[in-house]
Amino acid sequence: MGVFVFLPLVLPLTALPIARLAEQHLHPRTAARLLTAIAVVMAASCAISLSLLFVVGTAHIPGNPLPDSWSDPEVRDAVPFHRTVGLSAVVALLVVVAACARTVRRHLRIRTRCRQALAGLAAHTDAGAEVAVLPDDRPYAYALPGPTGRVVVSTGMLAGLSAAERTVLLAHERAHLTHRHHRYLLATRLAACVNPCLRPLRLAVAYSTERWADEEAAQSVGDRRLTARAVARAALISGPFDAAGPGDLPGLPAFAGPGPVPRRVAALLEPGPRTTGWPPAHSRAGLAAMVAAAGTAVSAASSLNAAVALLLLLKAATPL
Repeated sequence: MGVFVFLPLVLPLTALPIARLAEQHLHPRTAARLLTAIAVVMAASCAISLSLLFVVGTAHIPGNPLPDSWSDPEVRDAVPFHRTVGLSAVVALLVVVAACARTVRRHLRIRTRCRQALAGLAAHTDAGAEVAVLPDDRPYAYALPGPTGRVVVSTGMLAGLSAAERTVLLAHERAHLTHRHHRYLLATRLAACVNPCLRPLRLAVAYSTERWADEEAAQSVGDRRLTARAVARAALISGPFDAAGPGDLPGLPAFAGPGPVPRRVAALLEPGPRTTGWPPAHSRAGLAAMVAAAGTAVSAASSLNAAVALLLLLKAATPL
């Protein structure tokens, strides 16, 4: 195993440059998919490395359920400073598991709470069965995923928008449901739980999914300035979100949630991004993408190499 087991823990740093440059130089759809893939692969590699270190760190602890032969010197010597590193990995892995469990539990609890709030609520017949209008003066709108995904919007939000802006809002939220943006958000939230260095990618994916939905809405209504105005108007009437209110829905795409709304508006006032193509390799974005891709590949290869090496050592040390 050697140092290979440690590489996946630090290689996520190679993806930090592309997290910001992808927002500026790639189509939001491409940026969201690329950054999510990088985050998931790097997080999985980190989890494998921590698991391997966990095995080495607990093998020598008296009373552990592992075979006694797994604590042989040749196994422990596979990792430098095996005792310190192994015990640290035990703590780190427990923290990661707890953080991931908390994130999944909170995500499911929010979705369940939202569905319960919508139970028995008649859909807005004019907008389609997937739109639910809540009688609430607080302005908010979000996409609630599920087998029958629904767009949830309050009467307070609808009252603050013109008819054309409401069309933009519904097109935006429908894009979230159609492309299942909640999966990108949940995947990157879990990746950030595994390795905090991946948090910038989570933030970049959250922004990219909103920009992706903005572009879908602009294409649907055929007016980029109208879309920009709707996004800005929704953000202005929403104001600061109440932490105890419906706006506090982490993991669910929201039309005017907290975030870089001015950047979204500025992007909509410019010509649409290219749907195809890739930044030149000599550009900053192209170089950052290659560095991130290389880091991701090395991270995956290192974790697999360490896993195979440890499995061979444990097999050799375990009596038949």
